[in-house]
Amino acid sequence: MKPSPIKPTIDFDQQGVSHGFLKLPYSRDDSAWGAIMIPITVMKNGIGPTVLLTGGNHGDEYEGPIALTKLANQLDIETVRGRIIILPFMNYPAFKNASRTSPIDRGNLNRTFPGKADGTVTEKIADYIQRHLLPLADYVLDIHSGGKTLDFIPFAAVHILPDKLQQQKGERAMDAFAAPYSMKMLEIDSVGMFDTAVEEAGKIFVTTELGGGGTASASTIKIAERGVRNFLVHAGAVMGDLDIAQDSIFLDMPDDNCFIASEHAGLIEYCFNLGDQVSKGDVIARVYDVTRTGVAPTEYKAQRDGLLACRHFPGLVQCGDTIAVLAEKIS
Repeated sequence: MKPSPIKPTIDFDQQGVSHGFLKLPYSRDDSAWGAIMIPITVMKNGIGPTVLLTGGNHGDEYEGPIALTKLANQLDIETVRGRIIILPFMNYPAFKNASRTSPIDRGNLNRTFPGKADGTVTEKIADYIQRHLLPLADYVLDIHSGGKTLDFIPFAAVHILPDKLQQQKGERAMDAFAAPYSMKMLEIDSVGMFDTAVEEAGKIFVTTELGGGGTASASTIKIAERGVRNFLVHAGAVMGDLDIAQDSIFLDMPDDNCFIASEHAGLIEYCFNLGDQVSKGDVIARVYDVTRTGVAPTEYKAQRDGLLACRHFPGLVQCGDTIAVLAEKIS
C-alpha cells in the first residue's frame, strides 16, 4: 500500500495541547511547491480513550467548525483523561470555498472513503483519515448540518448496524449528546461515507444534523457545543457531569417513504414548517412552473405519517432534489 503524502506537524502521542497541521503537498500555479495546511489539535493527558471530533466534512456547514474551534481554544487540558483529536475542517479546500465539495477536484469528502493515497486531493484526505486517524480512535463524533441546500431539525443520529452491541453503544453516546431530537437514521446512499468507514472499523459513532441554510444560528451552535462536551464526558475523555438541557424526542426513519424527491423544477411552496406533524396524504409542498403562468402547481404529498425533519432550503428546486424527509416518533 502506498504511503500517504500527508504529514502531521504534531506528535499524536505528546502530552499536553498541540496545535498544528496535516500538511498535504499541492503544487499549483501560485505555489509550485505549496501545500494545503489542514488545522488539527491534539489534547493528551494521561491514560484514557481517544476521541476523534470532526467538522467541515462538507464546507458549507458551520456548527461543527465553530464548536470545535472554540473547544480547541478553550478546553482545559487538566480536565482531559486520554486523548482528543480535533479536526474542525476535514475538507479544508471546501471549507475555505464555502462549498459542499472541493473547488480543486469537486470531491465530496463524505462520498470518497476509503480514499486513495495517490488519488485526487479529496481522496488523499480521505485516505489519511481512514488509515491514520481512525485506527487511533475509540469514539468518533462527526458534526453536520444541512449546508446551503437543506435545513434540518437539530438532531444527533446513529445508524442501524448489523453489530447490535456496537449500535447500542452508539445509541448511548447519542443519548448523552442530548440534542433536541435523536434519530435512527436511514441514508439514501451510504457508499463512500465517513460514517460507513467509521462503523465498519468498529468505532462508537455519532453524527448530527443541526440546522442548515449555509449558516449557523446561536441556538444550533449552543446545541453543538453542549453536545460535544457531553459526548466527551460520556466517552470518559473529559471529567465532569452531563449537561442535559431537555429530554430528547426520539425519531426513526423506517423506510424509503420517508424521502420525497421532486420530479419537477420550479418555485417551491411549503405547506408545513420543520418539526410539524404530517399525515399520509397531506400536501407537503407545491412546485410551480416558472416558465409560464396559468399552469397548476404539482403537489407533493406525504407517503406516510411523520414529523417533517428536513426540507429543501432554497426557494427554487430542481428535478431530483430531496424536498422533504419525514421521521416517525418513537418511545
